[in-house]
Amino acid sequence: MWWFQQGLCFLPSALVVWSAASFIFSYITAVLLRHIDPLVPYISDTGTIPPERCLFGIMLNISTFLGIATVYVRYKQVYALSPGEPKIARLNKAGFTLGIISCFGLCIIANFQKYTLFYMHVVGACLTFGIGAIYILVQTILSYTLQPKLFWIRVIVLLWCGSSIASMFVSSVLLYSGLYGTDLVQKLHWNPQEKGYIVHIISTISEWSLAFSFLSFFLTYIRDFQKISLRADVSLSGHSVCNTPNSFVADEHTLLIGGRL
Repeated sequence: MWWFQQGLCFLPSALVVWSAASFIFSYITAVLLRHIDPLVPYISDTGTIPPERCLFGIMLNISTFLGIATVYVRYKQVYALSPGEPKIARLNKAGFTLGIISCFGLCIIANFQKYTLFYMHVVGACLTFGIGAIYILVQTILSYTLQPKLFWIRVIVLLWCGSSIASMFVSSVLLYSGLYGTDLVQKLHWNPQEKGYIVHIISTISEWSLAFSFLSFFLTYIRDFQKISLRADVSLSGHSVCNTPNSFVADEHTLLIGGRL
């Protein structure tokens, strides 16, 4: 059995590979069609003009689904590892809620492009990365008690994520403050001699760094998810779909996907 066939580790693996592919494929398409500059554009700029916009949107929508599934399985894992511990249970529920909100933000990014509804796109980015960073923080805190071996790895990723957010925030505020011109939101092509080019590059590098810090965090779930499975319990209320007596007559317990929880 290959490593990705063990338990549910294919979920975080698929999330990371698919999300990275959505950025890279849309970037390659946009560069080949000369819609953007090859040197470190904003991720959102790679999904602004058709046809890469269509590719970017549909792939990120699938990433949203994979993200929700991964967040849910992580929630169930922590729940199973710490029964009867109220503090961990509250943190776990908070983490689950934050993770779902972050995934919803990714869906907004996918469907509200930067050029069409800029403010909705920014809201999606804040939900994805801002709330997502808090999700990483919560999961790192949970790891301190439940998974000490992974705790320091997740701390490093959390620091990477936090520094990327800080760098992106400061450079973006400077860039869009009006010091370097107006209508920069619509700008896809930059000249290295232009005023504000260095700040723009710092901002774009920070965004790519932030995105890959998130993907790196979900990579830390792979080892955990190898020991998890989903099981379907089917209760029959009759011998046919038309026969529904008051009491259940049969139960069927089916292993849905590998391993155990």
